[in-house]
Amino acid sequence: MNTKKVRAIAVVGSVLALSALGASQVGALIKIAGIGLVVQKFGPQINTTFNKLETHQDRPSSFTKVVPILSVGSRRAIGAAQVMGPQAAVDQVKAVAELDQDAFGKEVKLQAVIPIDSNGVSNIHRVENVGVSGIVSFRVKI
Repeated sequence: MNTKKVRAIAVVGSVLALSALGASQVGALIKIAGIGLVVQKFGPQINTTFNKLETHQDRPSSFTKVVPILSVGSRRAIGAAQVMGPQAAVDQVKAVAELDQDAFGKEVKLQAVIPIDSNGVSNIHRVENVGVSGIVSFRVKI
């Protein structure tokens, strides 16, 4: 099959898949992708703003950077987090996984924000000695 036919089939398949998702879900996916791009492009500026707010100056023993938040639990939010720790460890962080769970029925909400070494949440590996020092979140309604 020539490449033009393959492309046409891929485009038609993509359009059908997107229309099956529904308009609101497509909008949410666009917001999520847009926020990810904003974090990727403006992470250093966001980090500088966090550091001014916290009156923090980076040094090798206490270094910061801004990475995307990947929401894993029931909450549908995505955003950015500032992580802080030794520079060698912070350099390994690619994202923050946000996990949440109800406890005691729905009376208590447990939420964990974990610096991880990948951009996916299927195989989470915590980066030790790094914590979350700031959060920017955006509500995405689906």
